[in-house]
Formats: sequence, C-alpha cells, structure tokens
Amino acid sequence: MTQRAELAIVMDRLAVDDLVTEYAVAVGDGDWTAYEGLFTADGRADYRAAGGIEGGAGQVAGWLAANTALLAVRQHLIVNRRVRFGLLDHDTGDTARVRADYLTPGRWTDTGTPAAPDPVSAGRYDFDLLRTSEGWRLREAVVLEKWRRPPAEDAH
Repeated sequence: MTQRAELAIVMDRLAVDDLVTEYAVAVGDGDWTAYEGLFTADGRADYRAAGGIEGGAGQVAGWLAANTALLAVRQHLIVNRRVRFGLLDHDTGDTARVRADYLTPGRWTDTGTPAAPDPVSAGRYDFDLLRTSEGWRLREAVVLEKWRRPPAEDAH
C-alpha cells in the first residue's frame, strides 16, 4: 500500500469518527436540526430496541425531541468505535460500518434533587455510512439497547 493510500484511509477514519462524534453531540445537546443533517436524504434510524421508533431521520428526530424533553440534562457518550470500510457498486471505500457502544446518563431536573431516579441507558450502535459529495453521512443508525436504569416501565 502506498503512503498516499494509507493517508486516504487515515483521513477517512478521522472523518467517520468526527461524524459519529457529531451524532453523539447532537443527541446529547438535543440539536435535532444538526442530527438530521448527519444523514443522507434517505437516511434512517431505528430506536425500536430502546422502546422507540424506526423511520426517516426527521421522523426519528421528532420522536427523540419529544421523548427527551423532560430531561433537564443529558449526555450521549459513544465509545469503543470499530470502523470497517466496505464496498458500494464495486468501488472500495465508499461505505463504512461503525459498531460502537454508548452510555446515556440524564437528569430529570436541574435542581440537583431529582423527582425520580435519574435515567441511564447503555448499549450498542450499528452505523452504516456512505461517502457523499458533502462528505460522510449516515445511511442508517440502529440502536441495540442492552440495559436501562430505571427499567422502562418505571421511567417518566
């Protein structure tokens, strides 16, 4: 492999990592316009394994906005990112898959005295990415929730 090819792979890995970080920040900050902008025009997200919906990025952004509105504070941490580049129409490097773990703590109130136990959930994401003329974008984000505190039936 030439140095030029190695540099291209490093640059793609950095760009993909930046996209996943922007996703985490958008969800954590509740910036649903930025969230939608991270997806391809036909991009989809699937939160069914976390008690949510599956649909287009705009539809899922609306669901996320409604379901996180009660949280005064939240963070969305995405870690342990494994990036694999794939094939699209037989061209190397046009697609990528990222599997990463997440941890999402929140606080119901900003007074320091929660009305109920603060929620925390964790699991794994599977992201499918596509290189576009605007750079790397998400074609799909699938949430695989592994645990939640408090359990869904006890949450707000």
